[in-house]
Amino acid sequence: MELLGSTQMTTYTRPKTSHFLPAISTMASSYRSPQPISTGNQNGNMPWRTNTYYRTGSAVPSLSAIPRDALDLVRAKTMFFPSNRTALSARYMPEDWYKSNQSNYRESESSRNSAERLRRDTVRLIQDKEQLTRRTQDTTSRNLGERLNDITFWRSELSHEVDNMVTEISALTEVKRRLERALAETESPLQVAQECLYHREKRMSIDLVHDGVEKDLIREVEVIKSCQERMRRHLDRAVAQLASDRAAQHELERDVSDKVAAQRIDDRCHHLRNTSDGISYYRGIDRLDPSLSLPDTWTKFTDNNILHSQSERAASHKLRDDIEVLLNGTSNDMWKQFNTVNVMFTSRISETADAKNSLQTHLAKTLQEIFQTEMLIESLKRAMRDKESPLKVAQTRLEERTRRPNVELCRDYPYHRLVSEVREIEDTIHCLRERLMEAEGTLQTLVKAKVSLEHDLSIKANSLFLDQEKCMSMRKTFPSTPRLVGYS
Repeated sequence: MELLGSTQMTTYTRPKTSHFLPAISTMASSYRSPQPISTGNQNGNMPWRTNTYYRTGSAVPSLSAIPRDALDLVRAKTMFFPSNRTALSARYMPEDWYKSNQSNYRESESSRNSAERLRRDTVRLIQDKEQLTRRTQDTTSRNLGERLNDITFWRSELSHEVDNMVTEISALTEVKRRLERALAETESPLQVAQECLYHREKRMSIDLVHDGVEKDLIREVEVIKSCQERMRRHLDRAVAQLASDRAAQHELERDVSDKVAAQRIDDRCHHLRNTSDGISYYRGIDRLDPSLSLPDTWTKFTDNNILHSQSERAASHKLRDDIEVLLNGTSNDMWKQFNTVNVMFTSRISETADAKNSLQTHLAKTLQEIFQTEMLIESLKRAMRDKESPLKVAQTRLEERTRRPNVELCRDYPYHRLVSEVREIEDTIHCLRERLMEAEGTLQTLVKAKVSLEHDLSIKANSLFLDQEKCMSMRKTFPSTPRLVGYS
């Protein structure tokens, strides 16, 4: 028997196997019939004998030690005496047989002794571990009960602080709403000023100037934004403070929730017994987790949550007082710039109307010159078309005269005259084309001037429309003081 393990107290090993030969098998397939020795084998080999592992008896001499003459004599005796052939084929000696039996006896006795020691040690081990397991389980149950008392105390402290924080959050939220309403009321005049700037950005080309109206509008936007910036800073502080308060509340509530869950789990664990339902194996659950907290850090964590919540409540109360002061100081800063902008708008509208009248006069003169230039271009094109037929005649004559045979194909006076005529007509067409291009360029310049004047007129019309219709129509109302301090 082979033992496959060891206990915590005693280690068992299998005795070393004897080096004696194993017992001869009783199966018929393990026996081999003697083979006759071939007389034609000259190298002295014996195919009916094994070459390794088995040893023959000491009565049979080694073949390598027998002289050649004696070997021939042995072969002859083997051929005629069966008893000699039987002696040569024996595989074991009697001493090997006895030694193999004794080895098996010793190995069996050693295995039985090891099994007896294992049984005694195992029984004692089972009893000791049973007592240790029971004591450990009782200690764990007692520790769980103490832990439940600690969780109950800190849970009550956290619940009290959560109630105080909820009250403070409600008060700060109401002040924050007032500040938001006051900030929302400033959006209307700011939007009017910004829309005036936005509409005036639609002015085109040269009318897009940084005039007095734009300067006063920008100043008005800056005044409103300055008031808004102070409101937003306090609003951001209120939002941040509310976020801090809610974060503190969340930490408190999460701590309460964690303690409720922990209390429920520990209470269930405290009442678990060996006969309870739902118990099972969880392999590897007893490994040490480095992320787990310690009792000191657990207590300090809850205490820090309560102290942090108290600090946030004090900061929240101070911020509410600052917001009240701010709302009373921002309601009178946005009225002064409003009337100045309206006066500047009126002056700018008058200047734009005068410029528009002058542009219309220049546009009429430019249109007359464009008409005359177009008539000149048509005359040039007609002259160029008139030169096409003479050029075709001259080139056709040259082409026909290239068909004259042999020596008749000479460069005579008519040939030179035709070449001169073609070049003269081409020069004329080239001169007319250049003049046409010059006239078209002049026409393009006039057209550009016309387009520029028309564009400038549209610019002025657009500027008048923006200043009169778009901007001035919006600048008629402004929020009242009570609305600017956050009261609806």
